[in-house]
Amino acid sequence: MASVGMGGFYRQKKRGGIAKPTLKRSSTGKSAAIALSFTDPDQSPVLGAIAEHGKTASAVAFEEERLRQFDLDMRYGPCLGLSRMERWDRAAAMGLNPPGDVEAILLKSSDAAADCHWEGRI
Repeated sequence: MASVGMGGFYRQKKRGGIAKPTLKRSSTGKSAAIALSFTDPDQSPVLGAIAEHGKTASAVAFEEERLRQFDLDMRYGPCLGLSRMERWDRAAAMGLNPPGDVEAILLKSSDAAADCHWEGRI
C-alpha cells in the first residue's frame, strides 16, 4: 500500500541518536591572538622600518603598485622586450601622454624596477 504523504518518499532524519558535540569557545582564545597579529605598522618599530633609501614600506608598495598599473595599461603599447623606461619614452614620443609620476619613480628607482611586471613570467 502507498504511503499517505510525501514523507515516505523523502529520506527521514533520525530522532535522537548520537549528537555532534557542541564547541565551547573561550572568550580570550582566538580573538586575543588575532588582535595581537594585526598591529598598526606606524606604531611598530619593526614593521614601520625604513625599507629602501628613506622610504617607508607603504611608500615602496605604492610605487610598485603604480608601476604594475603602468605595465598592465595597454594604452602605452606592449611591455614585453622593453624596459619600463624605454616603454615610457616610446609612449611619450608617440604622444600617448604616459603618466609623469611613473617617469619620476623610474628615474629614482633601482635596476630591480626596470623590468616590466611580465618579464620572466611569460
